[in-house]
Amino acid sequence: MISDINKVSKEAKKDILELSDKIQRFKTGKIIEDKFKHYRLTRGVYGQRQLGVQMFRIKVPFGKLTAEQLIRMADISDKFTNGNLHLTTRQNIQMHFVKLEDSPEIWTLLEEKNITAREACGNTVRNLTGSPKAGIIPEELFDISPYVQAVFEYFLRNPICQEMGRKIKMAFSASDNDSAFTYFHDFGFIPRINEEGEKGFKVVVGGGLGAQSIVAPTAYEFLPANEVIPFIEAGLRVFDRYGERAKRHKARMKFMVKSMGLDGFMELIEKERKSIKNKLVEIDETIVVQPDPAAEKEVPAVEIQDQTKYENWLKTNVFEQKQKGFFAIQLKVLLGNISSDNARALSALVKDWAGDDIRITINQGFILRFVREEALPYLYTKLDELNLAEPGFDTIMDITACPGTDTCNLGVTNSTAVSVEIEKMLEKEYPHLVDERNIKIKISGCMNACGQHMAANIGFHGSSIKQNGLVAPAMQVVIGGGVDPSGKGFVAEKVIKIPARRILDVIKYLLNDYDQGANDGEYFNDYYYRQGKKYFYDLLKPLGDKTNLTDGDYIDWGEDKKYEQAIGVGECAGVSYDVVSSILEEVNEKIDLSKEAFGEKLFADSIYHSYSSLVIGAKALLLSEDVQCNTHTKIIDDFDEHFVAAEKIKLSSSFKELVLQINKNEPSEDFAHSYLEQANLFFKEVQAIRAKQLSKEGADKVVIDEYYKA
Repeated sequence: MISDINKVSKEAKKDILELSDKIQRFKTGKIIEDKFKHYRLTRGVYGQRQLGVQMFRIKVPFGKLTAEQLIRMADISDKFTNGNLHLTTRQNIQMHFVKLEDSPEIWTLLEEKNITAREACGNTVRNLTGSPKAGIIPEELFDISPYVQAVFEYFLRNPICQEMGRKIKMAFSASDNDSAFTYFHDFGFIPRINEEGEKGFKVVVGGGLGAQSIVAPTAYEFLPANEVIPFIEAGLRVFDRYGERAKRHKARMKFMVKSMGLDGFMELIEKERKSIKNKLVEIDETIVVQPDPAAEKEVPAVEIQDQTKYENWLKTNVFEQKQKGFFAIQLKVLLGNISSDNARALSALVKDWAGDDIRITINQGFILRFVREEALPYLYTKLDELNLAEPGFDTIMDITACPGTDTCNLGVTNSTAVSVEIEKMLEKEYPHLVDERNIKIKISGCMNACGQHMAANIGFHGSSIKQNGLVAPAMQVVIGGGVDPSGKGFVAEKVIKIPARRILDVIKYLLNDYDQGANDGEYFNDYYYRQGKKYFYDLLKPLGDKTNLTDGDYIDWGEDKKYEQAIGVGECAGVSYDVVSSILEEVNEKIDLSKEAFGEKLFADSIYHSYSSLVIGAKALLLSEDVQCNTHTKIIDDFDEHFVAAEKIKLSSSFKELVLQINKNEPSEDFAHSYLEQANLFFKEVQAIRAKQLSKEGADKVVIDEYYKA
């Protein structure tokens, strides 16, 4: 029994009850594991490296939290997990070691505080990120926060982005310095105001990190703000229909845009415009408002014990807002991990001394806002008691690292323990770099870039090396990524693979060489590209020598035994198994959803569900005859070839003409009704054909493919 389920919204209640039902059906064998996995991922429930427990991911648009929301997460963590909250580079919060059966209760408790887990994982529109300083910095043209919130709300539970070939990531930067890294996102937005005073955005599309990183090309130098959501919707429709699904390593939008070219992508977007229910979407800038500043009151007197540390903290972690008289405090959170007790203590400080608007940062920290100047010494001492007052926020001293082998199935090497050691080494040997903001270090446990290593000046990702029949942990060194002082984005270059135990020496070599060889004021990346990749390969080559490995080199950071490579299968990857009959059940579900949406007068949603039912129905029959399915467009073409042209089914037109009515008609009530009727009739034809097949086959057909969800 889920407690207090009636306290949440109607939409959330439906989600949570459905999740609870699916869990029970999975446990009793009524849903196969692969199908259940696909479902639970889009509800924030992600398998962990450790068997029998899950990671539960929360969706926090642009990282904005209230003190009460943070307290609720802390309380949940105490009751259901290990008492830790993990801040991510997507401005999200993750809880680890969650029991599957507890996830509906956790979600309910979150929804009571207006926090969702819907579409936090899986092949959906993931959490939208935004510059954490938005709304309080003088260089911004306007506050992007309401725009990010509006996009989040528009696409949450939207049928066009529930079952795409891969995830979609979006980012909004507050200014031209691109502090949200729009350049490596599927959709990126940077504020603009045109000559007429109209608000809008520069738009970039098709960027991404990972094994093949791509800088996003510019789609628009200026797109009016009220066209942003329609543009995204059209782009998602194109991605859903044309995006690769079978070959997971090619399924991101960056590969689709690269393959068809930016012009080709934009042409397809224009073809989708007619089908979009809202041709313009005005953004209500009041949906995100600035919090009330901290009230004026007497501040307790404190004695600063370490004046140097305090001055460094003021220099690197505190800045005056554009709202004169108020200051923002940036908190370094080691590895992005904060205990539940510290989270509650931090929330209490926010309630008393700051505005009720906590932002999770892209580098796994926090920003507090609207602090009065006279409260800074007191807040410093209280934060220091919580280990949240370390200087060097967002400098070389502030390492970004994913959880790596601590909890992730895909982790190759440990990225957390080495991160801690790097910070210790830098503080001890390079204390003068405490305010060095133009060199960032980022670490990922594998090549998938959750730690954003390809966007670092100095980056590392987990790997391994073999020597004398043994496997040692290693890290690939990448150099030259990140955003330069002008806001230009760079993707790092792979330079050399080094045994993991020598990574501290790698950093020393690089910093010492930069100090000795760079021109005065020369940006680190400029120095790297001036010297060239070969120069740095030669510099680091002695550290990559495998012939002189010691016993210690075969032990990963944070471990006390020899390294054993144990790479699991990522939750969005792997071989999937299904039967044709269960795929046909999906068609029936889509028909029901279409009817439900039509009854609620959500005609555009009804149309998209009907579209999905047509494509999935065709896919089921194609798979029954071993025809591979990798994109919606190929399914449509192949169905015409293998069934319509072969006269195995009778349609009044080609299947392509039937399906693609979707982008030739306005989403009216009449078309929604007609399209639903046609989808229903097609489903009955498909069922009849499958029944004849089964009468000959005698048993349902198992479908095995790397990814059959096209």
